[in-house]
Amino acid sequence: MKLIIAIVQDKDSNRLSNQFIEANIRATKLPTTGGFLRSGNTTFMIGIEDERVDELLAMIKETSHARDQFMTPPVNLDVTMDGASAYPVEVQVGGATVFVLPVDQFHQF
Repeated sequence: MKLIIAIVQDKDSNRLSNQFIEANIRATKLPTTGGFLRSGNTTFMIGIEDERVDELLAMIKETSHARDQFMTPPVNLDVTMDGASAYPVEVQVGGATVFVLPVDQFHQF
């Protein structure tokens, strides 16, 4: 048995959650924030049999897309302003970060 921790962008979480339901995969869904943009993410915690790990990873990869987004860098008042810091920059966001961990014991009460 494995514990999968998958962090995806909020924009992809509902579609992924629906795929889990269709595939009869039970997941705990947690709202999380983090990363460079401090944007909204969703963290899924999933306990799954070893033989279904590849199926689950394929589902996450298919659903969680990287995308380009414009953001304005934060203003630091301690530093002199230059003209370049006021303009939005394009960054890549999204995709998924996935951890696959072995499970020594599993109990459901």
